[in-house]
Amino acid sequence: MKRILLSWVLVSLTLSADDKKTDFLADFIREGVIEQEMIRTFENMDVQTKKERFYTLIAPIVLKTYNELFKQYSEVAQDIAEQKNQERVVELKLFYGVQEDEELLAALKPHPPSIALAQAALESGWATSRFYLKANNLYGMWSFDTEEPRIAANERRADKTIWLKRFDTIEDAVKAYYELLATSSAYKDFRQMRLETNNPLELVKKLDNYSELGEDYTKELRKVIRYNKLSSYDVQTDY
Repeated sequence: MKRILLSWVLVSLTLSADDKKTDFLADFIREGVIEQEMIRTFENMDVQTKKERFYTLIAPIVLKTYNELFKQYSEVAQDIAEQKNQERVVELKLFYGVQEDEELLAALKPHPPSIALAQAALESGWATSRFYLKANNLYGMWSFDTEEPRIAANERRADKTIWLKRFDTIEDAVKAYYELLATSSAYKDFRQMRLETNNPLELVKKLDNYSELGEDYTKELRKVIRYNKLSSYDVQTDY
């Protein structure tokens, strides 16, 4: 049985991005087909293989999401400058909970893909974490809504269960992550800086609120971006 399962690991790793629409191994895990021992084996694969699989699965989705968001940002920025489509501008301000044009643009402008990739890598262990495999949760996003799809974490805080969001697709997770950083008051300074610079190594300094590690988390993000040359993905965008 284990040999059959291992063959599926190899299939998942060798299929090209064009040939597969999803990660077959992750599908099996979500369906409960693969036992816990196989999950541990998968998580303990060598780092280079993890990274290659991560880039194949995650990078195209992050780039697609970034391009879509930047297109919207550019359109709204032009509408504001030309005083056009004001009904749409007002609706977006309501959605993002802002009043001023600059606040809206700060919320709409997406940060570089390198940051999204670095955070996904850290939060999901290069797309091998239990949260990713069982819930497509790349960014360790917690759930506080009992009505939404979610899974329980293995750890507890103050004897209470920690819940994480469950997403239908990786793309849903990436979009939710960008929306979180665009709306939460914890990232107001980050959003403002996005209007001032596209330098990912500067921007991540304002993401200390994303993790309990605080400043140490931002330092780790900079290391991941530098070491893995993730800024190369920032020049692959349409904008």
